[in-house]
Amino acid sequence: MKAWLRGCMLLLGLLCSAWVHAAQPAVAVYYGSRASLSELSLYDIAVIEPGHGYDPVKFRQQAPGSELYAYASVAEVQPGRDYFGKIPPQWKLARNGAWQSVVLDQTPAQWPAFFADEVIAPLWAKGYRGFFLDTLDSYRLAARYDETAQQEGLVRVIETLHQRFPGIRLILNRGFEIVPRVRDKVQMVAAESLYQGWDANLKRYVKVPEQDRAWLLQQLQTIRERDGLQVLSIDYVPPHDRATAREAARRIEQLGFIAWVSDAGLQTLGVGAVEPVARRVLILYNGDEHRSINTVAAHRFLEMPLNYMGYIADYADVREPLPKDVSRDRYAGVVSWFGGAVPGMRARPLRQWLTGQVEQGMPLLVLNTLGFVEDRAMSRLLGMRSTETLPALPMRQARQAPMVGLEIQPSEPGHDYEGWELAPQMASQSRLLLAFEDAKKRRFVSAAITPWGGFVLAPYLVADVPGTGQPRWVIDPFALLRESLRLADFPVPDVTTENGRRLLLAHVDGDGFPSRAELPGAPFAGEVLRRDVLERYRIPHTISVIESEISPQGLYPQWSPQLEDVARRIFAMPHVEIASHSYSHPFIWDPATAAPKDSEEGKEVDLHLQIPGYEMDLHREITGSVDYIRERLAPAGKPVQVFLWSGNTSPNTEALAMADAAGLLNMNGGDTSITRSNPSLTKVRSWGLVKGGHVQVYAPITNENIYTNLWQGPFYGFERVIETFEMTDAPRRLKAVDIYYHSYTASKQASLKALHKVYQWAQARRLHPVYGSEYIRKVQDFYEFAVGRDARGWRLRGPGRLRTLRMPPSLGVPVLAGSEGIAGYVQGVDGHYLHLASGVGHLAVSAPADGAGQAMPQPYLVDANARLSQWLPQADGSLRFALQGHMPLELRMFLPPGCSLSPLGASRSMAVDTASSSDPQGIRSFRTTETRAQFQAQCGAR
Repeated sequence: MKAWLRGCMLLLGLLCSAWVHAAQPAVAVYYGSRASLSELSLYDIAVIEPGHGYDPVKFRQQAPGSELYAYASVAEVQPGRDYFGKIPPQWKLARNGAWQSVVLDQTPAQWPAFFADEVIAPLWAKGYRGFFLDTLDSYRLAARYDETAQQEGLVRVIETLHQRFPGIRLILNRGFEIVPRVRDKVQMVAAESLYQGWDANLKRYVKVPEQDRAWLLQQLQTIRERDGLQVLSIDYVPPHDRATAREAARRIEQLGFIAWVSDAGLQTLGVGAVEPVARRVLILYNGDEHRSINTVAAHRFLEMPLNYMGYIADYADVREPLPKDVSRDRYAGVVSWFGGAVPGMRARPLRQWLTGQVEQGMPLLVLNTLGFVEDRAMSRLLGMRSTETLPALPMRQARQAPMVGLEIQPSEPGHDYEGWELAPQMASQSRLLLAFEDAKKRRFVSAAITPWGGFVLAPYLVADVPGTGQPRWVIDPFALLRESLRLADFPVPDVTTENGRRLLLAHVDGDGFPSRAELPGAPFAGEVLRRDVLERYRIPHTISVIESEISPQGLYPQWSPQLEDVARRIFAMPHVEIASHSYSHPFIWDPATAAPKDSEEGKEVDLHLQIPGYEMDLHREITGSVDYIRERLAPAGKPVQVFLWSGNTSPNTEALAMADAAGLLNMNGGDTSITRSNPSLTKVRSWGLVKGGHVQVYAPITNENIYTNLWQGPFYGFERVIETFEMTDAPRRLKAVDIYYHSYTASKQASLKALHKVYQWAQARRLHPVYGSEYIRKVQDFYEFAVGRDARGWRLRGPGRLRTLRMPPSLGVPVLAGSEGIAGYVQGVDGHYLHLASGVGHLAVSAPADGAGQAMPQPYLVDANARLSQWLPQADGSLRFALQGHMPLELRMFLPPGCSLSPLGASRSMAVDTASSSDPQGIRSFRTTETRAQFQAQCGAR
């Protein structure tokens, strides 16, 4: 009987411990400045350094349920703090040399009010409601102090804060002795270095001695049990050592404490109840080989596969000092892609930098060439013999893995062949992808997956089809990136889809608006566009004009009244949003990247519409053209918020910053144009490009200029964009559908006929129409979105415009039971597309083999052509939601037996389509003539 009772008590204890652990918040302590609000919102509480400019009010709006807590040092102050000069000299007890700070006396009667006024009040005014109070025990660094008096002073500080700031939430870092006296005013108690610590004097990471750990553990357990407070345990490990961090966090959580394990300076997002997915890959390139980063090979070819897999490419020019803060919390790996040798003076720093990254376990993928002669240390680290060894010809292929030969088969090695000879041990630990054997039976490796990452050497990465100049992937870039960088699958933020349907947008560059159409009466192309296209296809459009083409001070003042009238009529249309396509249509936006002016190519720097007396001016092109449209063409109250790049569509950082500062959304560039005559992934570009912290958003698909041979004909060529639409939808959905063209397309009958064919193709498909501005914001969100893993599944956080995540097949079928903020999902050709109800969600884990879903299935959204504006599961099992779109609503719902869907309020008419034979059981289709509506799904007794 006693044994039975002991067993019951043990079980009860385990259950209680599990419940307490589940109820505890996920906490991060982060004093860096690079994490986005989305990354910080992965945590229920994120303690941050308030001087880094984070906005707690915006954070609270973006991520309801999460909170930013401001760091505040109580008993120490650094000279850089704003209030340092106001502190009386007699309050300064001692110096803390390890942290270059001054220790403050807690006993002066004026101190609590000073701390409240000078430290907390300014932060409270900014919106902070939670605070992490540090250095509570620092008075012990003084040569002489009164322990009781110091502790009394700390208590007065906390009491004063509660009196002055009702509702304030406090986390104390240590201060164990005063906790019993303030436990009703404290949310949590933190302590550092339970298992792993940092010696501030010796500047090194250390394991905590058993005796010290035992004492600290007793203090923390006492606080939890005696005072009923949650405990946050903070440990320190090197930022590259995620394995040790995970193990320390696991041990801390087993004790029932909240874990946070990070670097000594708390500059990285560490490991705790949530571990963020490192979504960045650093790409090294040689700027001497390219005039603009837009033309860098890695950007042109590799960034798209990275984006598709959910990763963001950061770039580092090896001509500049290489970044020092490449840590595993943000970066999944490093890729180098050079066309040849790097500048001589940069070879040694690059070699040392790469050696350091590999030594710290950062996966490295070397592409095309190493770029320098390796030294002994690097050869030993990479497990290779000299790269200068020449093979004896002829050579024969000794190994070709399935991922090699994706779009073109590898060619036979030539006289300039360069391969690596791997040391026997490295060869045995690697997976050879492509290898050759020379006449002396020596094996040279051109591509391999190695313990440190991998490499693919020229010409077996991307090669041209002989006689065409068309590049092809020799190797599968998706498989290469996944295996070499050890990229694990996770829910991928996706900009191609919303609510299960592929996005459809249409945008028009203003070029040729005054052109005379080859139609009776020779109307302006702009008028034909309005009459024959925009009146007929009333989907969302983003339409632009070039100011100097239609303004009274422009090139055609005699036609300006008519042209401006046409533009006003177009901009007044309810399904048109207004954009600018510049003032003079510059061809080159970044003069620094242009060829020398005395060269034929260099003449392009001055290429723009020839306006007498005008010289290129960024302000005039961007903000000036927008002001013109707002003042003369836009209907009152209708915004002008989109700017479409012209010419080579390669703006520099200054131009992007100017557009951002003006509140403009920018798009164009990329030139995705894969077709059946050029069926290569090298013709599919990334979502965009980040320059100096500013995002250039690429058009999903290129315009008719490419399909008509730069408008030389055939003028019906734009119909081939349908091939691009289809080839970017399967076997992977790589792009949204974008009907992108110029105004002059409306000037010729052949091009106009092709345009109608393209629109009709889109009309016949189940798509989700959006404006260009909506698409741009989704791409911007891609670079901000954060994904983290916790014990229950995946935390999903974003600003709220991007609402779709694609689940790779390895993640299985989404489980809606236990998930939060998930409206539904639909199966696609490349995984399941998950619909977020807002920018915040949590997805429960599903085993890949578990396709059964949940025991009691609930209604969920399968797909819709509109955006969710409301998603409210009810306590009785019913569901209320609202959709808001731009076209008559279409949606499909999964409705289990006994469940029905009906419109609410003014949304009274709804057609129920007969279930399609291709729809799985329980999926029903609905249509309404309205563009916005509320619905209720109800289920009978279950």
